[in-house]
Amino acid sequence: MDHAEQLRHLALDNHDELTPLGAIDPKTRSLVRLGALVAVLAGVPSIRVEIDTAVGAGATEAEILGVLDALLPVVGRPRVVAAAPKVALALGEDVDLLQLPGLS
Repeated sequence: MDHAEQLRHLALDNHDELTPLGAIDPKTRSLVRLGALVAVLAGVPSIRVEIDTAVGAGATEAEILGVLDALLPVVGRPRVVAAAPKVALALGEDVDLLQLPGLS
């Protein structure tokens, strides 16, 4: 199935007919998914799972933070600011040291 056919199936919400194209590697896929999770204000568990997957696929902390930086002009500062402590927790940072209110 070519790209045009894939897009047609997506546009028709016909996911049963889609075949993976494998156009992006697992690390990139996880970083994109992380960006989507930040955009929809996902919770810590979802972000943690995706960061673990990204790191397992070879992503560095710098690349993960690069996702947040790239999202700023697209999803807005408030969403990125809300995601930062969640990302910090997922990366194993001591949130108490960050003095971030409202996290448990």
